[in-house]
Amino acid sequence: MTIHEFIRSMPKVSLHCHLEGSVQARTVVDLAAKHGERLPPYREPEDLYTYPDILKFLEMYDIVAHVVRDEDDFRRITYETLREASEHNVRYREMFWSPMAHMEIGVPFAVAQAGILRGIGEAEGDFGIRCRLIADINRMQPPEKGLEMVEAVLANRCDELIGVGLDYAESGNPPEGFWKAFRAAKRAGLRLTAHACEEGPPRNVETCLDLLGCGRIDHGYHVVDDAAITARCAAQGVVFNTTPVSTAWVYFNNDMPRHPIRRMVEAGLRITVDCDDPPMFRTDPSRDFVAMTEMGFGARDLCAFVLNAVDACWMDTASKDSMRGEVRAELAGLLARLEGAPAGLSSG
Repeated sequence: MTIHEFIRSMPKVSLHCHLEGSVQARTVVDLAAKHGERLPPYREPEDLYTYPDILKFLEMYDIVAHVVRDEDDFRRITYETLREASEHNVRYREMFWSPMAHMEIGVPFAVAQAGILRGIGEAEGDFGIRCRLIADINRMQPPEKGLEMVEAVLANRCDELIGVGLDYAESGNPPEGFWKAFRAAKRAGLRLTAHACEEGPPRNVETCLDLLGCGRIDHGYHVVDDAAITARCAAQGVVFNTTPVSTAWVYFNNDMPRHPIRRMVEAGLRITVDCDDPPMFRTDPSRDFVAMTEMGFGARDLCAFVLNAVDACWMDTASKDSMRGEVRAELAGLLARLEGAPAGLSSG
């Protein structure tokens, strides 16, 4: 077994993947034609996913979101991304979606959610993959809009929607403005996370932990620029959901060996690995683990990152314990094949 075969076969738990960022380019073309929407010029559909910086990427992200209009569109894009995930042995995903991007063009929250739930149900029936949802606030919009989104979540409450997050461009949009939205979500029993310190200062991590009440952090790369905050996060076991391929492209000049993830792990921080917006950054649930090997991590490190994701996910305790046992046993078997000798995994 090669390391690439090992990675493809690893059972995976996905904690950082965006629904709208997972739409295949050919599906975008189909949906735009269906609804009579114009797209930017392209020769091949994949050309749509070409952008020079984060803001141009976010423009494309919104273009994609705006061609997803009716319940069946949402069913389709959900089913397609979960089908791809299952092909890489993703067993469970807590998937971000961006209600505000759809609400702003008049798509009712309930319509979008109904379609997504249909896609989740069909994918679980066909592929065995389980999925839950995290509704993300667009931090580039006013905080009142974020509170409106949380109110829509609560008015259309379903068991599959388990959390609220915060995303879009961090620079100039610090997390503290959204405390009311996060407070309302916490009162309702939803779990909380936020994109932080992807391009912003380390203090944004503390704001997300202390003011917003987040249970984990998405990205967090620049936390290592502050030794005290890094030490605090290591001591408290804060989990950072990292996405090496997309962020190397956006922020770190595609220099994988110098990606801050290496420093995060060396500082004792707990990380997970996921694929963010897979077709938009020419990646997939396995490619991001391959990227970790390009930073110098070995197979046993990759297993530890998967088990971190099991521990950090928001399943109920019994389901999490069951999944941890299954995943640990499968990883041990794969390691034995890779290393050519019986192998086990430590409990740490």
